[in-house]
Amino acid sequence: MAELKTKATEVKVADFIAAVPDEVRRADAETVCAMMARLTGEAPRMWGPSIIGFGRYAYRYDSGRTGEMCRIGFSPRKAELVLYVLDGNADQSEVLGRLGRHRTGKGCLYIRRLADVDADVLEEIVRARLARMDAAYPA
Repeated sequence: MAELKTKATEVKVADFIAAVPDEVRRADAETVCAMMARLTGEAPRMWGPSIIGFGRYAYRYDSGRTGEMCRIGFSPRKAELVLYVLDGNADQSEVLGRLGRHRTGKGCLYIRRLADVDADVLEEIVRARLARMDAAYPA
């Protein structure tokens, strides 16, 4: 079985964010990082080369494969912020309809700029994800 690439590292989150070349994306990353730290009560940690994560949980698939990942996280990518806060199985259309300009993937929320979305709704999405993680993977 291949080793997981996305695992906790010792890279300093502040150094990673400071190296984000786009000034707006860097400021947005600092804002999202502070919000997630406040909501989780956890210090940010790098997961793999580009994910800033908060907390951790262990999972086990039906196949027997196991791993560990951050409970929530995000990455300030070149084109947009990617937030790992969606539940690919739940209908979140109502809350996403109130968010503002965004796009989604299975478990990802893509935001070009924080100014494009409602900060209170984004926080609501993050809180809901934390509640689902707490229910599925109690600490």
